[in-house]
Amino acid sequence: MDFEMVMKELEALGTERIKKTYTNNGAHDPLFGVATGKMKPIAKKIKKNQALAEQLYASGNYDAMYFAGIIADPTEMTADDFERWIDKAYFYMISDYVVSVTLSETDFAQVVADRWVASDEELKMSAGWSCYCWLLGNRPDDEFSTSKIADMLNQVENTIHDSPDRTKSAMNNFIYTVGVSYLPLHEKALETAKAVGPVEVKKDKKKSSILLASENIQKDIDRGRLGFKRKHVRC
Repeated sequence: MDFEMVMKELEALGTERIKKTYTNNGAHDPLFGVATGKMKPIAKKIKKNQALAEQLYASGNYDAMYFAGIIADPTEMTADDFERWIDKAYFYMISDYVVSVTLSETDFAQVVADRWVASDEELKMSAGWSCYCWLLGNRPDDEFSTSKIADMLNQVENTIHDSPDRTKSAMNNFIYTVGVSYLPLHEKALETAKAVGPVEVKKDKKKSSILLASENIQKDIDRGRLGFKRKHVRC
């Protein structure tokens, strides 16, 4: 399938209801409003195709950009490619669920994520923290430096309430992910969650959300999910 064929199939799958949902969350035209589950049959036909993924991502169409992340081949992408992708990510569904997810399947994920975490750009910061969530929730614990992750928990505790809203959300998810999926620092993550307390995330045209990592960690403990790791990051 080429670019034009994929765009036609995506357009045919779009609905006004899904389009409105995406728009309410920050997407803007051009977009078709395709439910992510509806993309899977197309992805099965294509599998991985980095050249096509680049065309789709460059289109600026939200659905095409999301689908690009599904068929991208991270082994063919460089750190510079991810910098280019994050620069075009205009809202969190792209930065956190396309760019950072794809980045998490590379060997240099932590290097790029560290750079984004240290930036002062909201979506880059959010993508950096989110990438660590995808990594910690999928890879073996021994792939990470315990002292580094502990320092990151300290950073979250000291800065989360003064951070941009999307970054707050990703930081809160980082505490939760460490607490559930990274056993060496489970107890420290719980302590951090309690020290941080409720995190208010403001949303345009919506009521603020109150996030509480400690409750979410406890829910997963009660479900017997301590130590949970995903088999796959991308769908």
